[in-house]
Amino acid sequence: MKLSLSRKLFLAVLGTSLLVVLSMGLADSWSFARGFVGYINGLTEERMRIVMPALRQYYRDHGSWEALRGNRKPWLQLIRPQSAMDNAALGASVPISDLTGALFRIVLLNADNQPVIGFVNLPEDYLSLPIEVDGQPVGYLAMAPFQSVTEAGGALLLRRQLLASLVVGVLALLLAALIAGWAARRLLTPVRQVAAATHRLAAGDYSERVQVQTDDEVGQLARDFNHLALTLERNEKMRRSFMADISHELRTPLSVLRGELEALEDGVRTLDGNSLRSLQQEVDQLTKLVADLYELSLADVGALTYRKQSLDLVELLQQALAGAAERCQAHGLTLELRLPLQAMPVLGDPGRLRQLFSNLLENSLRYTQSGGLVRIELREEAGRICLDWQDSAPGVQDVDLSQLFERFFRGDASRCRAKGGSGLGLAICRSIAQAHDGSLDARASPLGGLGLYLRLPREDAHAQ
Repeated sequence: MKLSLSRKLFLAVLGTSLLVVLSMGLADSWSFARGFVGYINGLTEERMRIVMPALRQYYRDHGSWEALRGNRKPWLQLIRPQSAMDNAALGASVPISDLTGALFRIVLLNADNQPVIGFVNLPEDYLSLPIEVDGQPVGYLAMAPFQSVTEAGGALLLRRQLLASLVVGVLALLLAALIAGWAARRLLTPVRQVAAATHRLAAGDYSERVQVQTDDEVGQLARDFNHLALTLERNEKMRRSFMADISHELRTPLSVLRGELEALEDGVRTLDGNSLRSLQQEVDQLTKLVADLYELSLADVGALTYRKQSLDLVELLQQALAGAAERCQAHGLTLELRLPLQAMPVLGDPGRLRQLFSNLLENSLRYTQSGGLVRIELREEAGRICLDWQDSAPGVQDVDLSQLFERFFRGDASRCRAKGGSGLGLAICRSIAQAHDGSLDARASPLGGLGLYLRLPREDAHAQ
């Protein structure tokens, strides 16, 4: 059976808690057993030290241990607690050894380490204390240590300890189960929502969005998903618009060519210079459109060829705009060129940069109303060479400025297909600017039209 992520998390937390509880229970049981046995052995050893004066006095009175051999009654009287002072010396509130049987593990040995009296056989690891009279050892008091809680009489206490540990463990597991269930619901519910939304997004529903509920990693995942969905939706719209635009751009000159050829074939038009020029114009438009598309496709894959060299942007701009004043005048426009006297060195491809300047000029000539102004200013600013290209009315709406560099985009009716543009010129210009480590942005021009701002690094900036 396939487990969901929430069940895996629940089982992982519960399993970890169970392992911790079992480990703590075993460690507690082991620690209690060792501690309890050590405690009883310590009390028994202390009892041996307390009865030592009574044994020395007995030896002085009788001169030997023979009277104790096989005589348990006086032996028990010697080793049992005699008064409350003995208990106080042991730090106990009640007499010890009777309940645990510790006193019955004490054995009296003579000076030759031979048993005199006791109730247990001594193991190899027994503990012994010498009994000295007048500085001479007359015997030894030995003890067979407890090895387990059962031997020490703590079995009942051990069962109670294990029962208490079991109750605590069960309560801990219940608490862990509640926390795991809460975590699975609280933390993984947004993840499941993102997973479900991702499934619908993969199926083609690009309008899918998820609600951002937190500011943690899960919330960031939801925000990233929404951004991804928005990007995919926008790209899908651009793809459909691109296909529609390019089919329209190709269909228009092809329809004209077909109509012209049919007219020639039917004899409606004669094959003369005018008809040939009309056919040539449509072929030129198709050729330019295909060339622009091919150039953009090369830029997308990074295969567009650039042969960069050191050049003066002032001189290159003057060459590219040679005859621009006459062309502007022919369109009823005034060209205002503001170029610095000093050189502006850049590392670039002169052919591509001329193409960029030519596209910008064509854009202004095509869309600026007659009687307007085209202002071109070149300057240096913050270590970068800045080209401000501005024209007068009509302008572009603010909401459309960021989309001007998209292929086939036309936001203003005054800057429309009827003017003859394919909608690819500015996209090519930005591609050229980026290939030169620069940028090309659009803003509203103070002249009332469109302002295009090209920023290129100086040649010495490349060297750094």
